[in-house]
Amino acid sequence: MFTYVSVARLSIMIQVTERMSVLPVSKKQQVIFGLMMCTGMVVVMMTFNLWHTGMLSQMSVPQLLLQFVICFAIAFLVESFIVGPIARKITFSFSFARSSKIKGVVTMSFFMVIGMVLLMSLYGIITAYTAGQLEGDSVINAYLHTIVRNFGLALPYQLIVLGPLVRYVFGKLFKEPAAVASV
Repeated sequence: MFTYVSVARLSIMIQVTERMSVLPVSKKQQVIFGLMMCTGMVVVMMTFNLWHTGMLSQMSVPQLLLQFVICFAIAFLVESFIVGPIARKITFSFSFARSSKIKGVVTMSFFMVIGMVLLMSLYGIITAYTAGQLEGDSVINAYLHTIVRNFGLALPYQLIVLGPLVRYVFGKLFKEPAAVASV
């Protein structure tokens, strides 16, 4: 149960996060921000899915690295050219998402996670199918199960851990220029 003190702390934390986070403005910053987010999500989600399927212990380090590179490349392209533009369009169609930075960030993260989970789970199912791991299983059932499992990890991880961490690091890399006082 939230107490007044914990609600006040949460409010302060959100205000500090809003002030610290610098969102990407230029194309270069968008690419760097996307690379940072993509790296964090792919490492955790790929590890989680390989562990869940029992493949993590069966793969060598070079195989894991190759899998990471392929998965990262696909995720980055999907995020940059499909999910990102659609999520931005949907997010900023809501007036509340334009009213405050934190509402926009949370809404954008939510739609990004939905799109990425849907498409990257499809990638995972195709990979599992071609590797012969779905023998006897319904592909549709496996896909739906994978979506639910991935969404259950991706959303809280994005909202609570990776999103704030990447925005903090990104803010340190690309500090907003100090306002110039007029004379």
